[in-house]
Amino acid sequence: MPGLAALTRDWLTAIGEDPDREGLQRTPHRVAKAWAFLTGGYGQTLAEVVGEGVFAAEGSEMVIVKDIEFYSMCEHHMLPFYGRAHVAYIPDGKILGLSKFARIVDLYSRRLQVQERITTQVAEAVEELLTPKGVAVLMEGTHLCMSMRGVQKQNSSTTTSAMRGLFRNDPRTRAEFMSAVQGTLRSR
Repeated sequence: MPGLAALTRDWLTAIGEDPDREGLQRTPHRVAKAWAFLTGGYGQTLAEVVGEGVFAAEGSEMVIVKDIEFYSMCEHHMLPFYGRAHVAYIPDGKILGLSKFARIVDLYSRRLQVQERITTQVAEAVEELLTPKGVAVLMEGTHLCMSMRGVQKQNSSTTTSAMRGLFRNDPRTRAEFMSAVQGTLRSR
């Protein structure tokens, strides 16, 4: 990302820094490399990150993958937000390799984002891949745009959810999922 390195150099100058100062000489290169990683989700597709991770299987009991760490960049301020995602589904003939859930969360997190959209995108991806009886995604995040600037509320968090199928239509199924992840949610 040579263009980003040049922009970073200009940005350093714009904020009053000297990009030729010893500590900053390699910063434009490091920033470009970091942003290539942080926005790597733009260069990937769902099919690529899942590969051959979908398998035929019997059974229709709830599967939950909890505490998937995510890191993203707020599209409004380009500051980080991070937290944990919990993904559940009820199989209907197909299952997904467990590591693929983390890959799906990363796919959508590594873009300029809002937490609400990532939550929906993860739910839609699982639905598309598996056509399950239901999908639930719950994400809890800390947003540095709220913590370190603006209202400066360091202890705030944001919880978003997306419920599909049985998780939306059956209160018992939704309650089972919420009960299973309740202990992992940030305590107040």
